[in-house]
Amino acid sequence: MSGLGGLNKSPDGVVIGLVQLQLPIVVTKADLARQTEKVCAMVTKARRAFATMDLVVFPEYCLHGLSMDTNPEIMCRLDGPEVAAFKSACLRENIWGCFSIMELNPAGNPYNSGLIIDNTGEIRLYYRKMHPWVPVEPWEPGNLGIPVCDGPNGSKLALIICHDGMFPEMARECAYKGANVMIRTAGYTAPIRHAWTITNQANSFCNLMYSANVCMAGTDGVFNSMGEGTIVGFDGVPLVTGNGAPDEIITAEVRPRLADEARQLWGVENNIYQFGHRGYVAVEGGAQDCPYTYMTDLAAGQYRLPWDGAVKVTDGTSCGFPRPTRRYQG
Repeated sequence: MSGLGGLNKSPDGVVIGLVQLQLPIVVTKADLARQTEKVCAMVTKARRAFATMDLVVFPEYCLHGLSMDTNPEIMCRLDGPEVAAFKSACLRENIWGCFSIMELNPAGNPYNSGLIIDNTGEIRLYYRKMHPWVPVEPWEPGNLGIPVCDGPNGSKLALIICHDGMFPEMARECAYKGANVMIRTAGYTAPIRHAWTITNQANSFCNLMYSANVCMAGTDGVFNSMGEGTIVGFDGVPLVTGNGAPDEIITAEVRPRLADEARQLWGVENNIYQFGHRGYVAVEGGAQDCPYTYMTDLAAGQYRLPWDGAVKVTDGTSCGFPRPTRRYQG
């Protein structure tokens, strides 16, 4: 049930709008200012078109487009005019918003960052993309972990960005930290369509968690982003699926209380619980060890695949980026 896209809102419902924003071309500071105005205008559109909406979500690259330009002149800061405009728009329209910025990093490459701002204009969640889409993206790997915040009407929100969602561990971490709604913003293009669909559904089902997922849409003359906003129920079944229409807003109501209830009451396929309580029918409380070699090796700084030495693409040179020479400091 999506409440007819949120038109019929339940007392414990959260209506989410996913903006399939037109892919922009941003080269100069003036371009960035115009695109900021466009995003804020879409916040106003969301509020006026959907009076019941609680949270409006913009895709990754909503300000900067897909150029991968790291020019410091068009990078953003948390205390910069772009974020200030987002805060004002959320306050003015009395709505929560999720936004994407490419964030200036004086110590290295820019961060690909996401913000959730509440209806009073306060930043409630600040996240830096953990897994840039290599070898295409030049962004610094995120160093803030995966935060979770209280959202509207009983929701607990987490945010991951694009390629993050291809790693099951990312969605599991969101759920492990309490999120019952995971947002995934993206700039993906058509070749990723099938992987986008199946990972969004698996991320929800494997963690008994709603997911709200949206890409940029349209073309910038070079790339075609695919739109295809989708909100998936905690059982892995899509509640609503969008198309490729630029600037269309895809909406549905989610019921966080029902996800919380499933996590408490389900026996069969309560995977987020059963993962840490293996075989509890046979042994009291289940086995609570860590039998996964990749986890223990990663924690020890010794992650290495059997074919590690045979991997051919291990930097960004194939996409025109120079080979990095500095080590990650964390």
